Amino acid sequence: RSRGDLPDRIVLRTGDRSALKKRSIYLAAFTIAAIGIAMFLFKLDRLGLPLTPNQETAVWTIEARARFEAKGGPLTARLEIPAAPLGYEILDEDFISANYGVTTEHDGLDRSSVWTVRRAKGKQSVYYRLSVVEAEDAKQHTDEFPGFPDRPEREEALDSAIEALLEKVRLESADIVSFTGALIRRVNKLEGDSAVGLLNDGEVTASRRALQLVDILASARIPARVVWGILLEDNVRNAQLAPYVEVHNQSVWLPFDPLTGEKGYPDGYLIWYIGSHPPLDLEGAKNGEVHFAVARTLREMVDVAAQRAQKGDSMWFDFSLFSLPIQTQNVYRVLLTVPLGAFLVVLLRAFVGIKTFGTFMPVLIALAFRETELYMGILLFVLIVGLGLCIRFLLERLQLLLVPRLAAVLTIVVLLMLTISIVSFHLGVDTGISVALFPMVILAMTIERMSLVWEETGGRDAITQGAGSLLVASACYLVVSNEYLGHLAYVFPELLLIVLALSILAGRYTGYRLLEFWRFRSVWLGKGDPS
Repeated sequence: RSRGDLPDRIVLRTGDRSALKKRSIYLAAFTIAAIGIAMFLFKLDRLGLPLTPNQETAVWTIEARARFEAKGGPLTARLEIPAAPLGYEILDEDFISANYGVTTEHDGLDRSSVWTVRRAKGKQSVYYRLSVVEAEDAKQHTDEFPGFPDRPEREEALDSAIEALLEKVRLESADIVSFTGALIRRVNKLEGDSAVGLLNDGEVTASRRALQLVDILASARIPARVVWGILLEDNVRNAQLAPYVEVHNQSVWLPFDPLTGEKGYPDGYLIWYIGSHPPLDLEGAKNGEVHFAVARTLREMVDVAAQRAQKGDSMWFDFSLFSLPIQTQNVYRVLLTVPLGAFLVVLLRAFVGIKTFGTFMPVLIALAFRETELYMGILLFVLIVGLGLCIRFLLERLQLLLVPRLAAVLTIVVLLMLTISIVSFHLGVDTGISVALFPMVILAMTIERMSLVWEETGGRDAITQGAGSLLVASACYLVVSNEYLGHLAYVFPELLLIVLALSILAGRYTGYRLLEFWRFRSVWLGKGDPS
């Protein structure tokens, strides 16, 4: 049957097939690019990876040293340690001791390290070291409302004085926040109410004041607790735990300075533990004390993000470049820039119209330029190709077959590279030694193809294509040696999916190239035949 006799529903026209193929290519490119962008945004937002190279962040290291005197029998030392400090993220922690077993215990928001030994005598020391980095979450506890506390039992005189004090504070406050602030300011006055005088009897310290405020707030049926933390300052050898008082407004815990009544935690305040008990509890020992030291270091954000993912058992870390050996990572730092250079070759050939010898030759030459520097690399390339081309024309008189001729050219290239390295070394030009990094096979093929073009279409076309190859290689060098692009390709290799999608789209381009507008300039200007 003829085509005209077939039903319309089974006739697939060439235009329809072409349109379907075009839509499929656009859909594939869009899908690939969307996957790359989604992975990139995930790593940028969730893992905190930096967009720029050499970006550093402050890492704080806090060391707690617990010292005590063992009684000679079994010993248990319980040291309070941070669980999930607000505003900070734990990167690493170490437990250092001799002959002690160490376990960690969780009790709500509290966490403690338990050090045990069968027998110990004399002075003992154990160490806990913590590394943290500042996080983006707000410094505010949001755990559930603990309920209203019971009124504490006191001596009648003190209880009456405190009730009178609370009544005055109620009259000058409107809510829990203003009530707590007013109470702290009144309690810390040197003169005033009888309750204040009783509370200020003896040495007034921040820790004692914080415990007193929790007790007084319980009489007002306001949930309160003491929070102990360290103010992070660089190079502090004997830091002390600073107490704060938190009150619950049936929504969140609100912190207050127990001496000034100022609301909120200061900058750099790391919460160590919560509760009215001391940081160190001993069984089988005495005279316990804890000393803290703080130090600040700067580390690259990439390393911090990798350590954060590793500590959180993230699958991203297990299947990322950072899980590979350092030597392998350094190799991929270079290899991941190759697709960027290859895409630039696509743009320069398909859209600009620059002719080159091969597709990957400019990229490989650009990688060699990374070690030789651009100007010296161009000089060495021209020198090797020029000498190799002269010797290749001499070999043409021998009328060798293709494979033996290529082997001969390759041998000549290697000998030329060796000669240049030796001569440059004796002349004190260290860059010339790097000529060994040039891809010798690519150089041999370039010499062979350039000689063939010279014979077929003349020296002008051969030199034009050689110059085009060198120009594209120089442009690729600017891409593969760019620190910013190298960082993005190494830290976010999924961005290469976008390069892949663009390459697929570029593969469908069949329009004019920029150099063709110059070639046919007389036609565009209406001056007749360009020839």
